[in-house]
Amino acid sequence: MFLTRVLNHTKAASSRALHMSARAAAGAEQVSRSYPIIDHEFDAVVVGAGGAGLRAAFGLTEQGFKTACITKLFPTRSHTVAAQGGINAALGNMEDDDWRWHMYDTVKGSDWLGDQDAIHYMAKEAPHTVYELENYGMPFSRTEEGRIYQRAFGAQSLDYGRGGQAHRCCAVADRTGHSLLHTLYGQSLRYDTAYFIEYFAMDLIMDDEGQCVGVMAMCMEDGTLHRFNCKNTVLATGGFGRCYFSATSAHACTGDGNAMVTRAGLQNEDLEFVQFHPTGIYGAGCLITEGCRGEGGILLNSEGERYMERYAPTAKDLASRDVVSRSSTIEIREGRGCGPDKDHVYLQLSHLPADVLATRLPGISETAAIFAGVDVTKEPIPVLPTVHYNMGGVPTNFRGQVIRNTTGKDEIVPGLYAAGEVACASVHGANRLGANSLLDIVVFGRACANTIGELDKPGDKVPALPSNAGEESVARLDATRYAEGTTSVADLRLEMQKTMQSNAAVFRDGPTLVEGVEKMSDLYAKMGDDLKLYDRGLVFNTDLIEALELQNLMICATQTIVSAEARKESRGAHAREDFPDRMDEMDYAAPLEGQVAKPIEEHWRKHTMSAMDATTGNIELSYRPVIDSTLDDKECASVPPKIRSY
Repeated sequence: MFLTRVLNHTKAASSRALHMSARAAAGAEQVSRSYPIIDHEFDAVVVGAGGAGLRAAFGLTEQGFKTACITKLFPTRSHTVAAQGGINAALGNMEDDDWRWHMYDTVKGSDWLGDQDAIHYMAKEAPHTVYELENYGMPFSRTEEGRIYQRAFGAQSLDYGRGGQAHRCCAVADRTGHSLLHTLYGQSLRYDTAYFIEYFAMDLIMDDEGQCVGVMAMCMEDGTLHRFNCKNTVLATGGFGRCYFSATSAHACTGDGNAMVTRAGLQNEDLEFVQFHPTGIYGAGCLITEGCRGEGGILLNSEGERYMERYAPTAKDLASRDVVSRSSTIEIREGRGCGPDKDHVYLQLSHLPADVLATRLPGISETAAIFAGVDVTKEPIPVLPTVHYNMGGVPTNFRGQVIRNTTGKDEIVPGLYAAGEVACASVHGANRLGANSLLDIVVFGRACANTIGELDKPGDKVPALPSNAGEESVARLDATRYAEGTTSVADLRLEMQKTMQSNAAVFRDGPTLVEGVEKMSDLYAKMGDDLKLYDRGLVFNTDLIEALELQNLMICATQTIVSAEARKESRGAHAREDFPDRMDEMDYAAPLEGQVAKPIEEHWRKHTMSAMDATTGNIELSYRPVIDSTLDDKECASVPPKIRSY
């Protein structure tokens, strides 16, 4: 196995030209152990072409930066396309609203683990973001007056929780993500971004000073390796829901960016917080949007009872997602589940007017018919809490800059940014509110581009690559390609998914988590010792790509379950039956007068920082404090912790 540099390609005119040059350089060699390297140089490289990646990419190109966008999928196949419900912004089209109320709801929804400077920034930017999308041509549903239609969504309130249900979720029927992604992709084509489509990003390239200076990637079409040298790298690779057996995530959601950061020796943050969406279709896992409940749908148990009235008397079916998922799980556990095996609940929509179903929820009606065999105008949809979103990710500040915290202080990693589900700003804390994710990707995708524009100029000198840049990536690729064990990628992936589904579920406890940590450790070792690949080629080798994705998933899953076992409390989506209470620095259920705040070592209102040796699988955990201050206390006061109820 050796590495050959065969082409220096720095003046690409188009993505097609780049594809052609790659093919020309690669030749016809398929099963050799020679790996030609094609070099590229850009001002900035964006990895991922979902909502966050596209917004960052054309935001950079718009400012004159020579920008590449690397994506393993065609941009409009990115998982942003699957988002249904909408995008939150306090426009006030349905009733008076204020972005500060949105900020309050987001902090409360995060169970006070969210960083309030980033939440302040996101909520304030939300109205401008939605109007920007409207100006780009995004076809929002409309009120009779022609304003952007806004529906009710979970845990959204007026007047700091005192004014009842807010209608804050801007929607395009129930296909908002599809519309947003196509709008952003269409907008991106106005600019001269170089797209590297169906290129699999393998690793970050870091120099000796700890600066990110590029990315290693493989062209899936012909197996050529590409070394991208740049001054700024933006990760926008999405989440890692496919660690679990049942998830609403696409099969491409494999935590590539999180694993790249881990292999670069950097940390991930709060990976133990995994959101279970209350309404995945039973048996299929397909998402049924929270917008159904926003339009008036209700959850029922086997007795026909609207059970959320018992668990969340005020918000009912529109409580936060972690609350609703736990409530549904309790109903099933206590024998009030539906169906022959009493293992799911029902989402009832048949009481809604036919015109509402046809105009506001057309995609859901179709999805339910295909995947559940249900006519929503006559029958309820069988649903079950299903893995949906990763609150944790690559730690960043509110400007999109990746940070490390190894000395007790936040330090910016030069040249590296992250936005969207791969990142942890942390605007979602321990639990994300519905319709804040589409907002997150656009706000922080743009923030990355703006921050780079403030700090650098187009054409600035690009830092030099280290002399050994890419060698570890090639060695890992070669070892994986020629893996001669006995366990297939599919079999090992299934073992991992079932372990995570059983041992890090909606409800968790000590013995189950300890068992899960041991199982994942064994599976991680098995991946290194006993993996078997059947296709040795390089031309569109899906066996190889899935093996590389499995390595990424294993890195994410192992950090998730180790972080979950270590956190001895319940907060947001992390619900432990052996530690059912939230453990803050003070007892917020009692009067605060006379109480002394505990030091950070004695409570759990802090961020988990996980670092992992990708070779051995050893994980090191540390913690950093939550940011409770806003960007401007006069403009927006911080929200002090209290007991969360709906």
